[in-house]
Amino acid sequence: MLDWKKRAAGARDSVDDSVDNVRSYLGGGWLSRMLGGLLGLYLLLALVVGWYWSQEPEQFSVQQYAQAAAQGAQQQMVNGYTTAVTLKHVASTLLDKPGGYLSNDLAPPGLWLDNMPSWEFGVLVQVRDMARALRKDFTRSQSQSTEDPDLAKAEPRFHFDNKSWALPASEAEYQEAIKSLDRYLARLGDPSQSSAQFYSRADNLNAWLGDAATRLGSLSQRLSASVGQIRLNTDTDLKDVVDGQAVHVNEGTYETPWMQIDNVFYEARGQAWALSHLLRAIEVDFADVLVKKNATVSLRQIIRELEAAQETLWSPMVLNGSGYGLLANHSLVMANYISRANAGLIDLRQLLSQG
Repeated sequence: MLDWKKRAAGARDSVDDSVDNVRSYLGGGWLSRMLGGLLGLYLLLALVVGWYWSQEPEQFSVQQYAQAAAQGAQQQMVNGYTTAVTLKHVASTLLDKPGGYLSNDLAPPGLWLDNMPSWEFGVLVQVRDMARALRKDFTRSQSQSTEDPDLAKAEPRFHFDNKSWALPASEAEYQEAIKSLDRYLARLGDPSQSSAQFYSRADNLNAWLGDAATRLGSLSQRLSASVGQIRLNTDTDLKDVVDGQAVHVNEGTYETPWMQIDNVFYEARGQAWALSHLLRAIEVDFADVLVKKNATVSLRQIIRELEAAQETLWSPMVLNGSGYGLLANHSLVMANYISRANAGLIDLRQLLSQG
């Protein structure tokens, strides 16, 4: 009898231990393993999605896109249409590319990406400059002419904060600017309306090219600073100049912070992408001016330099070797293309300013 009771007690203890083990597995180890697996899967998916979102948009044919847009909207390919519709498409690419607009993302994987937001900012800089040129120069016959009402709405919206995520979001403002461009294009491509204008003159083209040259010159300096440079201070104050000679010329070391090197690189790629398309549109709408000034070949060479700056980067990261070191320096390679394009713009402006 006692032996039977001992066996029953032992069996009961064994069952209790098994139940406790199952409860421990389900309540602790199993749950933690499940959460760990889900977290690992999420990180893997975020990595794949982030890689996909970081792919830069392909180049497109400006003339083919303009013709398709005109046919789809039943509009005419009048002078200035190619430039305006190219600006619209370049701006729309910021919102319609894979992942959409990422500069103001607050959640992964967009939050972890910095190369694509830098590319977006580079594109946005050129969009803003062209929108300002359209409003200020290309659509006005003289300094006292009335500005176009839709372009007057589009330009300030493109200058909205590029990192605002709400109230309003950057995308909402840029979308409204694109809608304003659409209204301008509708009037420009409608032969029954005469309220929208576009003037192809050497002087207003020269003004916009001056802005582009300034942008590229600044980019070239920032890219070259990836390895650190000792430069003379070119911003000498007037009080430091006596009889036309600078009395105090300071030297300083300029070097891009290590964490910002890839940001500057991709910003340059973004500007080169946008500017190359806008210049191709300019070649169409200012064809007569360029031929008259014998400047068409110069413009095409600038476009080639900008397109070469967008070649595929095969390295998984932006390398920052010294100028003559063992490793490549991608920033210096980019600076070479940007500097050559900048020099071409300066020469082109001289051709346009000649009689």
